[in-house]
Amino acid sequence: MATMADVARLAGVSVATVSHVLNETRPVRAGTRAAVLGAIDELGYTHNTLARSLVTSRTRSIGLAVSAISNPYFTEILQGVEAGALEAGYSLLIADPHDDPVHERKVVQLLHERRVDGMIVAPSAEPAEMVGYLTRREVPTVFLDRLVDDGRDQVCAESTGPVRELVEHLAGLGHTRIGMVAGLPGLSTTTERVQGYREGLRARGLPFAPELLAGGNSEADGAQDATRQLLAAPEPPTAIITANNAMTIGALRALGEQCLQVPRDIALACFDDFSWADLFTPRLTAIAQPSKEIGATAVRLLLERLEAPDRPPRTIRLPCTLVHRSSCGCPSPAPGAAGTAHPAAAPAATTGPAETAAGRAPQERNRTRDRRRR
Repeated sequence: MATMADVARLAGVSVATVSHVLNETRPVRAGTRAAVLGAIDELGYTHNTLARSLVTSRTRSIGLAVSAISNPYFTEILQGVEAGALEAGYSLLIADPHDDPVHERKVVQLLHERRVDGMIVAPSAEPAEMVGYLTRREVPTVFLDRLVDDGRDQVCAESTGPVRELVEHLAGLGHTRIGMVAGLPGLSTTTERVQGYREGLRARGLPFAPELLAGGNSEADGAQDATRQLLAAPEPPTAIITANNAMTIGALRALGEQCLQVPRDIALACFDDFSWADLFTPRLTAIAQPSKEIGATAVRLLLERLEAPDRPPRTIRLPCTLVHRSSCGCPSPAPGAAGTAHPAAAPAATTGPAETAAGRAPQERNRTRDRRRR
């Protein structure tokens, strides 16, 4: 196995110079650096990263604590984090806190004990213990997706405006009873999306009806129960918005139990697009988050924090895109098309104030549903 001394002999430099090139502990002239790197490639030399960490106090590793890694949204965030870390020469240690505050605290400690240089965390609804641990140990950290009022670097997608856009779009199609399946209480994403829901109702002159807002706890089973609750209201909704992709699955199950077809009997739109949303029948109108960009931005913020620990904290919000398909009741795009996408902040297109493209007004949908119940 080649040694650092072998590299130094082949490159015609000292062992100290090879060390400086590998550990980036001192500037080295471009020609000398190229000679060292060429010798490394020729000899197949593998650098001892543990020894390097003892010299630099850096392991060039990042800890990532994200719940529900199986969720396509977080999977894409992971891809963005991994790509950003790899490009910067960092490895990634990954853990799933399961949205449990106690487990979250343990996971963060375990990552820290692996001597990661910094962490990227999607906080739970009760992050106080985890935040306290990071603060006491001064661990460089970036929060992603869910915001915490803690004076740290953070990155997330816009939530309030896109949901308001969905509500206004559905109201423009004639819906006056618009329900929402909200996420886990305590998450900033839940708070902001409910705020967008209420803002959209106000913008269209529609009253807020408490019975049309149900909590789905950000998961499919909870959303199934929440949708059943909405459908059991004396005046059930003619349109439903789900606040994440997992809850969309639960809502569709509940609608299927009632033999309700989307969008013929009830309109549906969701926050979070996913690769197979275009394969549903009907194709799902959705808000697409820039998931990979969120992950890559989190890495960039963390690396900048490592280089400049005293810089002011930043919160970056990235814009979403409304992917307009047919589950909202509008005409379906041509076969083979992926759906019409435009920035979520842009005014939503409508097909008329009283009747959807599916051919029946929301009021008629409710009458049909009532007949089925009888």
